[in-house]
Amino acid sequence: MKKWIIAIIGILVLTLTGCAKSNNADTWQTMEKNKQVVIGLDDSFVPMGFEKKNGQLTGYDIDLARAVFKEYGIKVSFQTIDWSMNVTELRNGTIDLIWNGYSITPERKKKVAFSRPYLRNRQVLVVKKNSGIDNFAQMKKYELGMQTGSTAEQWHETKQNVLHAKKTILYDTISNSFLDLNSGRIQGILLDEVYADYYIAHMAKSSEYKVIQNDRVPMDLFAVGMRKDDKTLQKKLNEGLARLQKNGKLRQINEKWFGKDSNYLGK
Repeated sequence: MKKWIIAIIGILVLTLTGCAKSNNADTWQTMEKNKQVVIGLDDSFVPMGFEKKNGQLTGYDIDLARAVFKEYGIKVSFQTIDWSMNVTELRNGTIDLIWNGYSITPERKKKVAFSRPYLRNRQVLVVKKNSGIDNFAQMKKYELGMQTGSTAEQWHETKQNVLHAKKTILYDTISNSFLDLNSGRIQGILLDEVYADYYIAHMAKSSEYKVIQNDRVPMDLFAVGMRKDDKTLQKKLNEGLARLQKNGKLRQINEKWFGKDSNYLGK
């Protein structure tokens, strides 16, 4: 009996070890063989990746990811995840990439590898137009909302001396923070400029909001996050993005979602 137990334990150990290796290895060959890659996203992050009323996923990053992997004949599957758990999902192998308005930050670089950047972004403050708030400094008297695990939260928690609110409240989605802004529970939201501009423009009462910028808030860059061991995948992503920039497809996608040529990939 003891020998059987030892044998079973040995098999389990080997199995778990094999799984750990598969999750930590360079996975490009597997993707190329299976012709499939799984991308994790927050399906409420307009205009990067979000769900339409009919349940269909759409967005800038949706189009960009499909265009990149079309270059390699690989089908893209999108997996909705809890955004605050994106790195955990990546490490567990539930997803292969984090691709949804994912900014490069020092904290994230410790945990994931990034592709070359493809779009500029910044953090802005959104308030109601009749709030009397005109700058970041005034938020010291008011309550501020942010999404859990967002670039906004990460920047706010650094040793910055630009924005210090009376109280901060974290939300699972940015759309929920807008509900509280409208009800008066919070007086401001710190979020990505691309989200703020697109979301407000498509609201019925868009004129009720004001977007406030601050030059002391550093620009950030959107890129694709992946496991650090995925060196080949990283190379293929960068080459794919470069092809789209060269053949004009990136410009088409940018103009579709932003109405201007923001054809930016970084250096």
